[in-house]
Amino acid sequence: MVIDPERCNYNGYQEWIMVVQMSADPKNAAPFLPTPCMNCANAPCVKVCPVGATYYNDEELVVIDNIRCIGCRFCMAACPYDRRYFNWGEPPHTPDEQIINYTPDYPVPHRKGTVEKCNWCSHRVRMGRLPACVEACHNEGMNAIFFGDANQDVITNGEEVLSLSEILAKRGSYRLKEELGTEPRLYYLPPTGK
Repeated sequence: MVIDPERCNYNGYQEWIMVVQMSADPKNAAPFLPTPCMNCANAPCVKVCPVGATYYNDEELVVIDNIRCIGCRFCMAACPYDRRYFNWGEPPHTPDEQIINYTPDYPVPHRKGTVEKCNWCSHRVRMGRLPACVEACHNEGMNAIFFGDANQDVITNGEEVLSLSEILAKRGSYRLKEELGTEPRLYYLPPTGK
């Protein structure tokens, strides 16, 4: 996933994608930085889960099996990005959620006493669709979030299709807390100075 904060216009996001205020002065930096799960290639959360509830699925996305999750919150402590949330109470359930067959790729209905996180909409990815944040960003006309396949060197925001390696090299991308060795798969593009 690649995020271009320069295109972002905060208009309210889900808790899991948390938008960080980067600067009060928009001339210095993009004012908001969406921060979903980093889907680290060397994820500390996967390593510390004592029951294997946090793991990599077939698409190499980090997911949580809330049926296996025992609520120990070790993964929350291990995540250097604070991208995990514990369901202390019974989450609200819509009537539609009650009839959905739960899978770790589509963790609905949500469960009390378990940990959740953004999973880059792995259920949508399996269907060949873009994650909801990418689609919503495109529908709002910002086109700031790109998703794709690093192995195929292609990303899209729903409108543009770009070479991942070219855009990362051209814009001088960066990853949050890269020095920790977690190998986050989420890249940010610095402002162009336009």
